Amino acid sequence: MRKNLKNSDLAFLSACKTSTGEAKIPDEAVHLAAGMLAAGYRRVVATMWSISDKHAPALATDFYEYLWDRRGESSLTQFDGSLSAYALHHAIQRLRAHEHLDISDRSLLTWIPYVHFGY
Repeated sequence: MRKNLKNSDLAFLSACKTSTGEAKIPDEAVHLAAGMLAAGYRRVVATMWSISDKHAPALATDFYEYLWDRRGESSLTQFDGSLSAYALHHAIQRLRAHEHLDISDRSLLTWIPYVHFGY
């Protein structure tokens, strides 16, 4: 907490249950993603449940490609996470289309765990 993270823009937590709190205190919003926001990150992508090792790398690639392809003229060499919520939506849509996911429980658990916090 002593680090200066005022310029920290985005944390992408590609691991299982990074936005899941403790079962013993269900009314508390204490989890890794909340900690990243409290530490100074403006935006955090996290997961509510377990995620698939098969799909997570492709989702992350699509996410970052979306951001990189849409960076502004003034930030040609700088990272800008201001479109991160849109990037996550785009990556999930591509995953659903590519994997031909339906509304079965197994398909839903492939993409539903991903969440975006911040602005």
